[in-house]
Amino acid sequence: MQKLLTQDEWIARAQEVLPAGGFGNFDPGIFIARGQGSRVWDENGTEYVDYLIGSGPMLLGHGHPEVMEAVLDQLPNGMTFFANNAKGVELAEAIVDAVPCAQQVRFVASGGEADMYAMRLARAYTGRDKILKFEGGYHGMSAEAQMSLAPTKRVNFPQAVPDSAGIPQSVAEHMLVAPYNDLQAVEALLSEHHDIAAIMVEPLQRIIPPAPGFLQGLRDLCDRFAVLLIFDEIVTGFRLAYGGAQERYGVVPDICTLGKIIGGGFPLAALAASSDIMRHFDKSQVGAEGWLMQLGTLSGNPVAAAAGLKTMQVLKREGSYDRLRSLGAQLQKMQSEALSAAGIAHQVCGDETLFDLYFTDAPCVDYRTAHHKYPERAARWSTALRRGGVFKSPSKMYPSLSLTQADLALTEAAVQAAVSALD
Repeated sequence: MQKLLTQDEWIARAQEVLPAGGFGNFDPGIFIARGQGSRVWDENGTEYVDYLIGSGPMLLGHGHPEVMEAVLDQLPNGMTFFANNAKGVELAEAIVDAVPCAQQVRFVASGGEADMYAMRLARAYTGRDKILKFEGGYHGMSAEAQMSLAPTKRVNFPQAVPDSAGIPQSVAEHMLVAPYNDLQAVEALLSEHHDIAAIMVEPLQRIIPPAPGFLQGLRDLCDRFAVLLIFDEIVTGFRLAYGGAQERYGVVPDICTLGKIIGGGFPLAALAASSDIMRHFDKSQVGAEGWLMQLGTLSGNPVAAAAGLKTMQVLKREGSYDRLRSLGAQLQKMQSEALSAAGIAHQVCGDETLFDLYFTDAPCVDYRTAHHKYPERAARWSTALRRGGVFKSPSKMYPSLSLTQADLALTEAAVQAAVSALD
């Protein structure tokens, strides 16, 4: 029998073959061995309630039986083809049925890929080069998306700051940056720059909610200046509501990107828009000059499509989103009440379906205000929660439909212990 390795042994092995000892996604000091329902276990066998849920995709929890059945039904028929398949078409139909802006869909393998193609599609459609994004907005790992994602120094708007080495200075010349929730700044930039192809925005920027009227204001400005509006719904799609942020906030963009939940835990993402915009993927309609070349080995993968389609079918059932919001509200309340009782300044920021805390007494309205006034408290808080059996990102808490009352009770005990650790 093969000897089981401890977590420390796996960490040592990873440090030999992986830069910084990890995949670049999460704390390399923890190795998750398995997940089931609302729980995950590390390589030492330590059990946690999972509020990371794969950074969002596992909204139904790990190993949901209906999703597993759909995947196991597909596997004997083939894992990938690099050709059209029925499951992919069914998934595209379900997305078109659910998402207000979607008349047609193009599949890719990751959210970052979808965001990159959305920007390229906007340029192809409008014939303009510049993209306006918001400081702190996350749109994947392309050179354009890495502009002013998490700048460590403040510069004057609309200057774009690269957040990674290896990005040519020329990329910044085609990106404009504005503060989130500031319509005046957006209007000023649209008035000054007449070569903007699109505004790209997370409707819920990381966990910062849009101010009342902000998203509709963007829609109105885009219509006025003939600029496309792109909603990055990689995170919010099928999370805030079945129709995503478009349904939740009642604002319809020209293009949206989707990921995470639509793959049911497998690598799959998409961009969607009207057939008029999407025709740029069809060379026979727009000719060689207007054609947007796009292909990918795993785009529309049938296993991922089967998992995503079943996930969406489960989410569509009556009461799913009411329950998800109720769970999120309970998690928000237990943390806020415990911190308030201890006299600890904080803000609960986000939506019931996706949120976290900032240790500050100031409102969080954009990238420059949404931060911890007391970062040492945030570090102690995260450490104490992990010690209490709560597995989450340092900056987000993702509720899932797999959560039970036992999970909430464990979480509340961890929260009380974490509050004590802040004293």
